[in-house]
Amino acid sequence: MKLQNEGRKIMHHPTFRASVTCVRVPVYRAHSVAINAEFEKPVTVDAARAVLRKAPGLQVVDDPAKSEYPQPLYVAEQYDCAVGRIRQDCAFDNGLAFWVSGDQLLKGAALNAVQIAEELMNNSR
Repeated sequence: MKLQNEGRKIMHHPTFRASVTCVRVPVYRAHSVAINAEFEKPVTVDAARAVLRKAPGLQVVDDPAKSEYPQPLYVAEQYDCAVGRIRQDCAFDNGLAFWVSGDQLLKGAALNAVQIAEELMNNSR
């Protein structure tokens, strides 16, 4: 929010919107990604958390009051990815911003391809 508010002042643009994620993390063997998603209709943070909790292979780690967020250190050597820091996106009207961390050796392109193929095979039966 500081970047957006400062940007409004510096550029004399009172409606300037920015969506920003800043992270400093030591990385053992996991990658993280900041995601900004825009939807056709408004989505609440609580609704997003409820849907994400049901997703296979995903753990919701999102308790801002306790400063609990996904961290690469804690997902290393785990098959599931972690999602958190779920919030309304400041730049999109119907947007959410969130953070996902996952072990790149256990959950990556090769495993994703196998899991997609398995899902397709199961759905074709």
